[in-house]
Amino acid sequence: MPEMPEHHDEGSAIASTGAGGATDLAMSEAETLEKAPGGPEGTGPDKKARSLWSDAWHDLRRNPIFIISGLIILFLVVIAIWPQLIASGNPLDCDLSKAQEGSQPGHPFGFNGQGCDVYTRTVYGARASIQVGVLATLGVTLLGSVLGGLAGFYGGAWDGFLSRITDIFFAIPVVLGGLVLLSVVSNNSVWPVIGFMVLLGWPQISRIARGSVITAKQNDYVQAARALGASNSRMLLRHITPNAVAPVIVVATIALGTYISLEATLSFLGVGLKPPTVSWGIDISSASQYIRNAPHMLLWPAGALAVTVLAFIMLGDAVRDALDPKLR
Repeated sequence: MPEMPEHHDEGSAIASTGAGGATDLAMSEAETLEKAPGGPEGTGPDKKARSLWSDAWHDLRRNPIFIISGLIILFLVVIAIWPQLIASGNPLDCDLSKAQEGSQPGHPFGFNGQGCDVYTRTVYGARASIQVGVLATLGVTLLGSVLGGLAGFYGGAWDGFLSRITDIFFAIPVVLGGLVLLSVVSNNSVWPVIGFMVLLGWPQISRIARGSVITAKQNDYVQAARALGASNSRMLLRHITPNAVAPVIVVATIALGTYISLEATLSFLGVGLKPPTVSWGIDISSASQYIRNAPHMLLWPAGALAVTVLAFIMLGDAVRDALDPKLR
């Protein structure tokens, strides 16, 4: 009897693969995706989740505003520490015979009313302004964060007492307070100005820190740590502070430029830094009476002050955009 030829149709071909073959194919594809770097969209098992800080740094490195402002601030800090790198003269060497003269070879910014080189004084003026701004910001941030953080964490009577003290300090006009407090100080150093800024500047940071701590302590991980018997100091330092410090950093970065501007304002009014200290505010004050005859005396220190304040405000805005998840 003749043998019947085998007949393979499409259904038998699929059936011959069997369920095991389909399973093997699926497993091989899964292994391929798992071996790929980071898997699809970078979500494989080898891909580590980025924290808030690493994610913020990732965004900052790609933000041109942060790069430009950071380079400007870096340059200002360098010349504040080593002004002799770009200015070889002495800011206190003056020649009355050259008073109010314009740009000359070796003196690109001209001379002021006392015959001092405006370029040299503008470069050396960065030291006092940066020093006051940085130290005042550090003092304000430290004092305000500690007081506000403790008030937000413990609440109760301490929170109510600190809130009333904060309201009192908020009611004091900053410039008027500086005129009153610094007018009785005869010290020519930067420390009275820094102390005044810390005294009147901490309430803003305190209120920001208080709100951040109150928000952070309501999270589930803090409640879990409390249920497991963690002490108050451990919860505050290990769980709450790292997650509440971002708004404080943003406000402090922007406030740094404000404190530099405030120092120049107080020096302009005659109650801030005083000669022989070299400051942009002092030079702007002395040049204001010659603005019609010698505008270059006012242009350069005022321009340096404006660029410095703008750089810190731009840096603060970039940091705020990177640390605020709502703006992503």
